[in-house]
Amino acid sequence: MKYILTLAILCSLGLAANAQTTNPDYNKSLADSLGADNYGMKQYVLVILKTGSNTTTDKEKLNQYFRGHMENINRLVKEGKLIVAGPLGKNDKTYRGIFILDVKTVVEAQKLVETDPAVRAKIFDVELYPWYGSAALPLYLDTAKKISKENP
Repeated sequence: MKYILTLAILCSLGLAANAQTTNPDYNKSLADSLGADNYGMKQYVLVILKTGSNTTTDKEKLNQYFRGHMENINRLVKEGKLIVAGPLGKNDKTYRGIFILDVKTVVEAQKLVETDPAVRAKIFDVELYPWYGSAALPLYLDTAKKISKENP
């Protein structure tokens, strides 16, 4: 009897752990258009920009690299490849900023970051990691356009 009771408890726990509920607000066409899986998620690539090996102090060269860096960011956003970008605060790891790229593989992401003049010039080095996040992430960009008083 004790064995049967224990088995019944374990089975009920297993069933409870496997129970899933359907989202009443689910929008299949929206999910499909964003490439969402059943959990509303998808694969991206996280890029960490770090201080690179180029330690030039030539202000004109640095301005040229950073101008090209910002132009490249804007181009990748327009192409729908760059979803998030921004600098990081000071830290002891020499991390300077992040990108989240809307691509499935690190190889695809590597090709995109190599289009950045600051990366090519070794002002920035990069680390790339597969990242699984909300497929709705790209939707915030339209709102961001509406709340930015000035463009960088």
